[in-house]
Amino acid sequence: MEDVLTEVPPPSRFFQEDLNNFTPPSPPIPSPFLVFPTAADLDLPLRPSLLIIAISSPSLHLFHTAASKTLIGTLILPETSFAGNSVHPSLKDKSCNLYSLDGNHQTLLVSVQCPVAADRCHAVAELLVSQHIVPERVLILDSVQNRNFRGKLSRDEALAFKLETTSERKSKSKSLKLEYLPSASVVDGLGAALLAKCEINKIKAVLCVTWPEFGAAVQELIKSRVLPALDLGLSFKSDADDYGSLRQDKDPFDSDLYS
Repeated sequence: MEDVLTEVPPPSRFFQEDLNNFTPPSPPIPSPFLVFPTAADLDLPLRPSLLIIAISSPSLHLFHTAASKTLIGTLILPETSFAGNSVHPSLKDKSCNLYSLDGNHQTLLVSVQCPVAADRCHAVAELLVSQHIVPERVLILDSVQNRNFRGKLSRDEALAFKLETTSERKSKSKSLKLEYLPSASVVDGLGAALLAKCEINKIKAVLCVTWPEFGAAVQELIKSRVLPALDLGLSFKSDADDYGSLRQDKDPFDSDLYS
């Protein structure tokens, strides 16, 4: 006689995807939004002549040492926890802050220090270059990964490439003296979403991607070849911290197999 307590139960008559139909869907994640602590003193939407969006590690570290910048807003991603963030802005915080680099808010800086999921990039781009901020020109500082680059990259050589919108290419503004990103190379994530949104809105924009992803050499490359073309007159504080200490582990997919 079979023991009903120890007998292996028969297989389910439902497939796993059918069983999921009985599970209530997860509540939708709220949309990202911008917070301006001094909104009463700002004329929204902001219309800067230049908006700089720092995404890469070297650019974040460089602008963290900018001598004159004023915090005027913060981008909130509801899915990102701000637990453990310091009271004063720090490179170790998971944050996305908006700064003014001059007194009249004509040059703005966005420091993207928190990860932005692929499905949220377009919503964030919409906020930064369409809704509360309507810039005349945009500079996006990002990095390129080895697996997305068409060709071979050496970790001992710092490189910078650019992509630009049609409005930027046709304008008479002083352009960056950089080579274009080689054909068949790929840029993804927030940087690509921002450039696409600028193209749709006919905004003059340049996406500058650097290699490698970390290192003081890239920071010096940005200071010597990118920023001088903007004529901002920015000065940077000398930072005693070793930039190499902020370097993260190498991407496991970033190998010569993808070259």
